[in-house]
Amino acid sequence: MGKFVLSIDQGTTSSRAILFDEHSNLIEKSQREIKLIYPHDGWVEADPIEIWISVLECVNEVLIKANITIEDIECIGITNQRESVVVFDKKTGKPVYNSIIWQSRQSAEICDRYEDKSEFIYRKTGLKINPYFSASKIKFILENVPLAKELFDKDELCAGTIDSWILYKLTGNKVFKTDVSNASRTMLFNINTMSYDKELLDLFGLKESMLPTVQDSSSLFGYTEIFIKKIPITSLVGDQQAALFGQTCFNKGEFKNTYGTGCFLLLNTGSKPVFSTNGLLTSVGWKIGENVCYILEGSIFIGGASVQWLRDNLRCIKQACDTERYATRVDSSNGVYFVPAFVGLGAPYWDDDVRGAIFNLSKSTDIYHIIRATLESIAYQTRDVFDVMKEEFGGCPINLKADGGATENNYLMQFQSDILGISISTAMHAETTALGAAYLAGLYTGYYRNLDEIKAIYKPTKTFVPQMKNEDVTKLYDGWKKAVATAQKFKN
Repeated sequence: MGKFVLSIDQGTTSSRAILFDEHSNLIEKSQREIKLIYPHDGWVEADPIEIWISVLECVNEVLIKANITIEDIECIGITNQRESVVVFDKKTGKPVYNSIIWQSRQSAEICDRYEDKSEFIYRKTGLKINPYFSASKIKFILENVPLAKELFDKDELCAGTIDSWILYKLTGNKVFKTDVSNASRTMLFNINTMSYDKELLDLFGLKESMLPTVQDSSSLFGYTEIFIKKIPITSLVGDQQAALFGQTCFNKGEFKNTYGTGCFLLLNTGSKPVFSTNGLLTSVGWKIGENVCYILEGSIFIGGASVQWLRDNLRCIKQACDTERYATRVDSSNGVYFVPAFVGLGAPYWDDDVRGAIFNLSKSTDIYHIIRATLESIAYQTRDVFDVMKEEFGGCPINLKADGGATENNYLMQFQSDILGISISTAMHAETTALGAAYLAGLYTGYYRNLDEIKAIYKPTKTFVPQMKNEDVTKLYDGWKKAVATAQKFKN
């Protein structure tokens, strides 16, 4: 039995440890849930110690399940929820406050102070001023936790994203680093110079000395100090960028969509950043040696969450997989459109005030039409972002690589192919994010020799090609645009 790559995937609601072999096969995995904390309306936090313990438990369990020891691990890759932060004492390693999770809105008032600097910030970072990103979260802790301010004044405070926290703990509180993909989501990192930006640090009142050192996504970050053998940690990468890499979108013009609670559409724009004028974000995908990949990203707030709404609120399905069977019981959605703007609309609309709506109900409408319209809304929202990407990138990608739970729904994937007018390939397996971290880790050690070899061993599960007539696609999509416009007119 040869060695394996261990991926640690620390997400919003769970941590996972996954073992991969040299052929990209998933050997074994383990998972632990994370309890989220909601101190006030719109606030989302988690206990950093609980996050760390969950990671440790997952690693131990996956080794036991696979019947191997830590000595059978070639290297470790870490991927993570991106913008969430942990702030801790540099000397003791103890957090001074809960981790503030990416979804949290508690720093919205801080962001409001910088609204007049939005274009200045965007041109440096590729990000829109928003509590989503890390800088305002760190500033919130400094302004509201006395111990944090005390340690900050003595230059004894560390603040980083989840990847840097896990690395710090795995290395026995010795190494505090991050990679370019995670740094590019902090709103403190200049994606043009590939370094922390002094003007941004001064703007938010922060110090570079409190932040993790930035390295290539595939590089030696340190060695574990908590096992009987020191194992090299050779990749850190944000989750959506990891999924793009795991889908082998190594070349300019390749893109993927992750169908989860929301949807994240990422396009590889090559070695130069493409800045959007239509609400997309620009970030660093990864850096390997001298090669930098930039991305355009469109975030859709409600994807699979709309299916959860059918299950938990309307109670018209028992499980998500029921939607495919029910949607195909009717020939069409009968003109019904569902705009699932439960928390507003994300890219390219960025309309926080609009709310969900269902249009064109008639006496003949039944629950199957609504279920079908719900699935179709996911595809329409993806088309919204896809059209903007085509315009700003200056070309049309020919294949979408899809991952996430909803890719198991054949009706949705076929409809998505029809609406986009391009082919869709679904992921090799569900753990695409972890696989991306494994590829990056293994590339550094030589476990995976090069990108061409990875491309050769990666095999998509299914491929869907467009079958609908162009005039029918145009009619359906025009109806969607009208539905969105109507929903926006009637917002609160």
